[in-house]
Amino acid sequence: MSAVLPRSAMHRVTCTELRELAAAYRPALMYAAARCARETKLYLHWTAGHYGQFFADYHVQIDADGGIYVIGAGALDELLAATYLRNSGSVSIALLAAYGATTDDLGTEPPTAAQIESMAQATAALADGLWLTIDKARILTHGEAADNEDGVRAHAPYGPRSTCERWDLEYLGTEESPVFDPWATNGSRGGDVLRGKAQYYRAQGIF
Repeated sequence: MSAVLPRSAMHRVTCTELRELAAAYRPALMYAAARCARETKLYLHWTAGHYGQFFADYHVQIDADGGIYVIGAGALDELLAATYLRNSGSVSIALLAAYGATTDDLGTEPPTAAQIESMAQATAALADGLWLTIDKARILTHGEAADNEDGVRAHAPYGPRSTCERWDLEYLGTEESPVFDPWATNGSRGGDVLRGKAQYYRAQGIF
């Protein structure tokens, strides 16, 4: 597990501020991604830690009450260790949640309803600032990225469809996404739900 950061190291932001940050770092992220022969990506994580426990590995972090935070001034082009072999030209968003989660039970600190909605809103804000289409080619959960579901063969698969070493947000424990089922095609996978919500928020112009 990565280094824990004190709350004093974090800065709470609005979605409007997050979109502005993304726009400011768009050229640098596009350049870094292009050097790896891919587009800018957003990766959605959970920390597998506790509510209120911030980590050094994620650009954007969302607490149990839905509050959205960045590290310090919010340098979105900083190379953080969030997503194996995929960090260049990407931004990581993480829920502070899922301590002790298993594929059968998300434990005593599962993603909250407020976190899920805030992650979707933050995704929409970042996608807007970075000029990204909200789809699986550009916005993936860590589990989806681990299995190279965007078609980018960055590494051997290690996600929920293979070794299950990483399966962040494969299911959310909600009515829309109730159980672990990485082969589902009915829109109940966590990534499908989050992208759908992000598309809704973008269409509503929440900023």
